Amino acid sequence: MGNIFDNLEQQKSIFKNKKPLDHRFLPDNLPHRKEQITQIAQYWIEALNNVTPSDVTIYGKTGTGKTAAVKFAKEQLEEASANKNVFVKVEYIRCTDYTTEYQVIAQLCQLLGRNVPQRGWTKGEVVNAFRDIFKTNAFGKKLILIVILDEIDILLEKDGDGILYTLTRTDNVSILSISNYVDFKKFIKPRVMSSLRDKEIVFPPYGADQLADILKERAALSFYDDVLDDDVIPLCSAMAAKEEGDARYALDLLRTAGEIADDEDSDKIYGKYVRQAKDRIEHNKVTDIILTLPTQQQRVLEAILKLTQDGEEITSGKLYDTYKEVSKGDSVTYRRIFDFINELEMLGIISTNTISRGRGKGRTNIITLQCGTDLLESTLYFA
Repeated sequence: MGNIFDNLEQQKSIFKNKKPLDHRFLPDNLPHRKEQITQIAQYWIEALNNVTPSDVTIYGKTGTGKTAAVKFAKEQLEEASANKNVFVKVEYIRCTDYTTEYQVIAQLCQLLGRNVPQRGWTKGEVVNAFRDIFKTNAFGKKLILIVILDEIDILLEKDGDGILYTLTRTDNVSILSISNYVDFKKFIKPRVMSSLRDKEIVFPPYGADQLADILKERAALSFYDDVLDDDVIPLCSAMAAKEEGDARYALDLLRTAGEIADDEDSDKIYGKYVRQAKDRIEHNKVTDIILTLPTQQQRVLEAILKLTQDGEEITSGKLYDTYKEVSKGDSVTYRRIFDFINELEMLGIISTNTISRGRGKGRTNIITLQCGTDLLESTLYFA
């Protein structure tokens, strides 16, 4: 039989390199994000004059190029500072990996060359070790540190705003925060907000034409010539535009369509493979999310499914009544349902839209399911 991997490596593929279709890949060019990158640079340029830059907060939905733009600006600043007599460091922290203040500060110490354990010290000891770096750096220059906190809302929700309190009260430190949610500052106390005084940059969703430009550049790096049928990129772009301009989703569609073409031993990617890719991605995403939801949230989804199948407009009141029927006595409070709705919306399974009922009748939240009813039903059945 030989080594099975030798046989797989010899199989024909329409891919020459899959990496450019990964959302973490940082290309030499970021289409349609020059304005936002320039804004970041305008705030950071002070570092080249040996001045600590302002804090910056970046907002935008998933797949709007926030992280890529910041990393692009990071590389540009590091290149520019290397040509000047300044000591600037830009360190990236993903808050899904470092979820407490201690972990973030310890990791920053490690990145700056100070050996600090990830556990075992007191918070005061690790903070003192971090601040000591700015007094005793080996370069004999003033160190200016820019800390990028990606998905900061996760860190703040889990561990509070202590990290911002520490960083804003450390000399020569600037913070750039990245969040998918404009309301993440609800986790920040007023005393910390007064020190943050950040500049805000909003990343709008991509339009279909903009997504097409991104895919064309990535496809040229990823596929061999003439393997894309004419409707593939427009179809991927249109589908992703409906997903609130999510470039990650567009890249996933194109990569998955290519993998399906390989599975089919096809020399080209056709539109039908894109449609199959959409089903595969949606199935995997929804299934993984629903299977890991707490039981009460699964019951809320079951109630939404029932109302959707009945063709009813779903208000929070109607949802709660149906949820109680589904729960058969084991239910949470009406107020808690609002937390579940917000969480399910953040996961992309439902959406909410506030509408006016007219003068004197107030406003109402309408809830809409964002995945296929058949898929949801089959997943809930096995949950």
